[in-house]
Amino acid sequence: MRHWACLAALTPLGCASTPPGPEVLSPPAPAAATASLRDVAGRTVAEGRLSQVGDSLRVQLQASGMRPGTYGAHVHAVGRCDAPDFASAGPHWNPTGQQHGKNNPQGMHRGDLPNLSVGTDGRGSIEINIPGGSMARDDGRILDADGSAIVIHERPDDYRTDPSGNSGARIACGVFR
Repeated sequence: MRHWACLAALTPLGCASTPPGPEVLSPPAPAAATASLRDVAGRTVAEGRLSQVGDSLRVQLQASGMRPGTYGAHVHAVGRCDAPDFASAGPHWNPTGQQHGKNNPQGMHRGDLPNLSVGTDGRGSIEINIPGGSMARDDGRILDADGSAIVIHERPDDYRTDPSGNSGARIACGVFR
């Protein structure tokens, strides 16, 4: 009896008749995630890739077979791409609650990307590191419970108009996996 009293005094929760269970850990963050962006007709027009680089998240987008021009591109908060308007991808990924655009004094969303310039050969690419971004699968991260998507818009992003840079309709979308 004296032994138990001594143990109870040393443990803040008192004596337990069973040892604590194993610690439940979150699954490790993946090394990378990829997305095939499809247009409304279901044709693959670009490939996206996410990877962790130190304390930053690297986003890469490679387009092929698109019309020449300049297009807005963003990482969106929901991993769904239901045609025809891809609205199911939700708003831009914005875990810090900022306004839109690098030129907005109250911006920018973490999901804001540079414009995608597509040449006469139908190809274009973006590569950017997002400081503070993470591949971890928990709240506020790129791969949270509902995932994320990458979207190409019909017009260039003006980098200041909230919420989407006046970049128009969503014309291609891909879910990161």
